[in-house]
Amino acid sequence: MKIAFFTLLFSVSLVTSAQAQNLSKTEKKILSTVETNHDAALEFLEKVVNINSGTMNHNGVKEVGMVFKEQFDAINFNTRWIDMPTQVKRAGHLFAETTGTKGKKLLLIGHLDTVFEKDSPFQKFKKEGDIAYGPGTNDMKGGDVVVLYALKALHENKLLNDAQIIVAFTGDEESTGKPLTISRKDLIEAAKKSDIALGFETSTGFNYATVARRGSSGWELEVKGKRAHSSGIFNDRVGAGAIFEASRILHTFYTDVKGDKFLTFNPGVILGGTEIAFDTALAKGEAFGKSNVVSQSVLVKGGLRFISEEQKENTRSKMKKIVEDNLPQTSATISFQDSYPPMQPTKGNLKLLELLNEVSKDLDQGIVEAYDPGKRGAADTSFVAGYVYCLDGLGTMGTGAHTTNETLDLSTFEALTKRTALLIYRLINQ
Repeated sequence: MKIAFFTLLFSVSLVTSAQAQNLSKTEKKILSTVETNHDAALEFLEKVVNINSGTMNHNGVKEVGMVFKEQFDAINFNTRWIDMPTQVKRAGHLFAETTGTKGKKLLLIGHLDTVFEKDSPFQKFKKEGDIAYGPGTNDMKGGDVVVLYALKALHENKLLNDAQIIVAFTGDEESTGKPLTISRKDLIEAAKKSDIALGFETSTGFNYATVARRGSSGWELEVKGKRAHSSGIFNDRVGAGAIFEASRILHTFYTDVKGDKFLTFNPGVILGGTEIAFDTALAKGEAFGKSNVVSQSVLVKGGLRFISEEQKENTRSKMKKIVEDNLPQTSATISFQDSYPPMQPTKGNLKLLELLNEVSKDLDQGIVEAYDPGKRGAADTSFVAGYVYCLDGLGTMGTGAHTTNETLDLSTFEALTKRTALLIYRLINQ
């Protein structure tokens, strides 16, 4: 699929403030309700941020889920906590649902977990003026609260009757449970019952939304050489050793595979020497070797990002071919592990962006443009993109996601909640 449209800016004329307030009486009531509930939304955000829900803190993830569950129960959603089987090693997911037949059937996606585990020094919500600090303020408990309080505004105005909306807050987006056939089964089943998915991952900017995301895949390179005294390296009997062969492979990846638009690949860790040991669960290892011994083993673990399945498979084929052409007395194998599929820029996704633009302009918030997928990571919307039209990046604004300096821009929080509430309202009334 051609994706050159990302270079195209929307040629939308500026509208006057009077035109921008092209809102119905009902829509103005929705906005008023969001304003009334704004302080409560911020208090609720502080409450859930102060509950540690690092992905591997299963009790904490579920506790946050139960706090949200109580709120969704209160606005007449049918809620359920879905525990994951023991082998998945993840807490589970919160789903909340209304049923009906009018308008578009919506799937609203968020996640409960953060990257900050129980031993992180970054644990508590703190507010300084219009900036809030805390684990998950932006990624993405803030986005979850936007979803909740947008739906609250619609519920309080009795506007959710006969609408089908599924809210899916996963408990392992930051480190997805395996196998994916189990950990993402319920999300995909929800997508199959829906028309549109809206993702509330952190926003890339007040006037951007995500119509495409790259997929991600892991790769692992194992290289073997002949252990021997270093005085014999390069001769026919000893050969090149594992480290030279690994270096050749990685350098050739860089020179011969790099270059396709939106394609990136990264060797994240490398161990080499006489003996190596790597703990996958902890993402760390040990290597032993001496300068007078030809290296026997190398392990490289990396990631691959791609915009389409075709690009992924072409890249894998190139990498495999390079790995097979070994230096003397060495051998190498490469394996791949699928993770997130790509969310491609479909016409339906672009239509959703147009609708979001109309909402934004009617709120006098300006136009919203498609964000470059080369600058975004993967997210749960990618798992459902093959079944429904998608729009993502609708969550909160801030900085420093995944760092102990994570912030949320509170000055935009209410405006983004209003935008979300009107977008949902218009979709369920189409």
